[in-house]
Amino acid sequence: MSVYFFLIIQQLIAGGTHIVAKAILRDIDPVTLTLLRAIVSAVLMVAVFLIKERQWKIERGDYLKVIWLSLLAVPINQFLFFHGINHSTAPNAALLYATTPVVVLILSRIMLGEAVTWKKVVGVGLALAGVSSVIFEHGFALNSDHTYGNLVLVIAVLTWSLFTINGKPLIMKYGAFYITSVVLILGMVFYLPIGLLFGTRVSLSSLSLVHWEGLLYFGIGTSFLGYFLWYYALGRMEASKVAIFSNAQPFFATMLAVIFLGQEISAAFVVGGIITICGVVLVQLG
Repeated sequence: MSVYFFLIIQQLIAGGTHIVAKAILRDIDPVTLTLLRAIVSAVLMVAVFLIKERQWKIERGDYLKVIWLSLLAVPINQFLFFHGINHSTAPNAALLYATTPVVVLILSRIMLGEAVTWKKVVGVGLALAGVSSVIFEHGFALNSDHTYGNLVLVIAVLTWSLFTINGKPLIMKYGAFYITSVVLILGMVFYLPIGLLFGTRVSLSSLSLVHWEGLLYFGIGTSFLGYFLWYYALGRMEASKVAIFSNAQPFFATMLAVIFLGQEISAAFVVGGIITICGVVLVQLG
């Protein structure tokens, strides 16, 4: 089956993540939600890992690289995503994540020495202009809740882009599933003390069916399946070509937000979205 099919499925899952997160964060704080998500995904990963792999393959020289990916995946990216969207909106989060291709290309130039054309430069400028219109939609005051949340999401996008680029060599060496499993399991281990110390104690019996459905969506859908499909595609395509599929997130997330959350779409979001997508596409054409 075509890798493009799996990428579309991955983006459908990713687009829904913004909606589910916004709903669940009404009752569970970001620190605790990150912990619960990490535990659910890690438990599943351990079970499948023991059945499918059964051995430790990581070479000593790759230990630091794997630790770095694990920190990026859970303690940094997943927490920043939940924390940022808690202060922003689901469509804004999806739009900001749609700039992943631009960030990947910039980092590829810095870290991998890839060539930069005029189309890429103009595209990056357009994308950044579009993102800025969304970030500062509610003004330039740094104490604005939306501004703060959007800025946190920008950092989350940067960490996801680093996770994408840094993961490529390890995927080629050990395989997508193996690296995904190790990274999410270790990520949970690294985040566990943080979640236990700073999270709000939640009784599992107090969680509603909606809460459990959300946790399963995060743990199984976005982490277990979503991360694997992302790395699976990276093992078969260039990073920039995989990242371009992030452009679908605003459309999926916005459609779901309107349907399930009654989210109002502002003019700034529409204009910023159009400009951002045009910039990203121009970068890919370059």
